[in-house]
Amino acid sequence: MTERKLSKLEFQIMETLWGRGESSIREIQEAFPGRRKPAYTTIQTTIYRMEAKQIVQRVRKVGNFHIFAAAVSRDSAQRRLIDDLLALLGGRSQPVMAHLIESGKLTLDDIKEAEQALRNLEAQKKEGKP
Repeated sequence: MTERKLSKLEFQIMETLWGRGESSIREIQEAFPGRRKPAYTTIQTTIYRMEAKQIVQRVRKVGNFHIFAAAVSRDSAQRRLIDDLLALLGGRSQPVMAHLIESGKLTLDDIKEAEQALRNLEAQKKEGKP
């Protein structure tokens, strides 16, 4: 399946499906916080469009409503979002890293974890593993 780019609303809907699992349109709508909750019909239209793009799928019908599930993993969607961000920055990760450091959102533990992941990747490359 081709990776699909998610809009902000689609990403929010997917967060509900990834967190709660299978859900009806009403359950998805009710998961939105506060007063800025999208209308039921907005969620419904978006879900149907996401279904056409194969981002979600109907898993069953209960009474007169359908239950939907994520057809795309959180990891896949996040990777696509990060790839899109890096493409906007000309493929450079340094501006992202600088922002994370300056905003205090990148910790020394995060850096140690990233270093270990890089070492593991280098070791795999040396061993000829993909």
